[in-house]
Parts: sequence; structure tokens; C-alpha cells
Amino acid sequence: MIYILPLLSVFAGYIISLFLKPSSSTGFQLLLSFSGAYLLSVTVFELLPEVYSSGSSEIGIFIMLGLLLQIILEFVSKGVEHGHMHHNDNTGTFPVLLLVSLSLHALLEGFPINHSGHLLHGVVIHKIPVAAILAVFLIRSKISKIKVVLFLTIFGLMTPLGSWLQKNLEVLNQYSVYINAMVIGIFLHVSTTILFESAKNHTFNASKLAIVILGILLAYFI
Repeated sequence: MIYILPLLSVFAGYIISLFLKPSSSTGFQLLLSFSGAYLLSVTVFELLPEVYSSGSSEIGIFIMLGLLLQIILEFVSKGVEHGHMHHNDNTGTFPVLLLVSLSLHALLEGFPINHSGHLLHGVVIHKIPVAAILAVFLIRSKISKIKVVLFLTIFGLMTPLGSWLQKNLEVLNQYSVYINAMVIGIFLHVSTTILFESAKNHTFNASKLAIVILGILLAYFI
């Protein structure tokens, strides 16, 4: 399931994009908020204690490096990872740099999934709205449907690839605590941006507040 669910979530997002308008759908925005709250909670409840239990004094440095890396990646992706929808003036050009940026993000988030079923759920939930927004962006960029599917397939395979590499490459196991710390930084940036930027005028309404609380409680009790 570690290898199948992330890929299926990307294609679920693609199917959703064919029927909904992610930028204006209230239910879609609530799903995005839920995913951000769940992802943030799993990061705080599970990943942070795990990496700090290693006793390394350099964990904080790698967390900040991960956060900085995500900021750099978003210069290319324009914030697709946390639900930003932006206009595209391309006329059929395959967005290679966008694919590289999103693939690196997805590859890294696959590393800690082997050790946390809760994190797998959080990543899967997060990928659905992100993939839907990405699919809409790609379709509007006027590239062919085959290229859209190719882009989403590569993106969808990156997280399972990260999980496979972490499990099978001994050298990555030796540095897993530092890689996971970087992933924490990535998750902290993405999830908090979702929570505080996805609402109009940066305000919470009752529905969003309820769904955020639900995401936190599920991450804690399940």
C-alpha cells in the first residue's frame, strides 16, 4: 500500500479536476485545509519526537534546511504544493522545471513513510487536492492530454520511489534521521502555508476551523 496509495491519490486528484473547479470549490478548499492540519499534526506528534530522540545536536539545522529547500522549490512550482492556483501563459510547452521541483518534493516526502502509517495517510490526503490543482494548471497550459498524464504519472511515482530507496539503500538508512529532519522542515512550511494562506484574507470561518480541529484530532487519536 505504501507504493500504491500515493500513486492512486494523484490519479484521484486528476479525476476530480475533470469535474470540479479546485480554485472555487468550497468542499475542495476544506479538503485542502484538512490535509494541511493532518499533515502538520502527524509531523508534530510523530516525526519531531522521533528525530529528536536520536540525540543528534544537528537536527534543528536539517529541519531549517528542509524549510529553506521548500522555499527554493516554490520559486519554480509557484506554490502548487499548498494549493496555489496561478495563471499560465504557456502554449503547449512541457513544464520541465515544474516537474523537477514537484518530483524532488514528492521524492523526499516518501522517505519517512516506511516508518509511519499515519504519515502515509496524511501524504495521500494531501496529494489529492494538490494533484487536482496541478492537473487543472497543466490542462490550461494547453499541453496534450498524453503529456498531462505523463507528468502526473512521474509525479505520482516519486513518493513510492522515495520509500523504496529508503528501504533498499543502506547508505540512505545511515542518514535517515537527517533526511527525515529535512522532510519535517518541508512539511512544516507546506502545512502551515495551507492553513494560513488558503483562506480568503487569511481568516478562518467556522467550517474551516471545524475541519482543522478534526484533522488534528484524527492525527492524534488514530
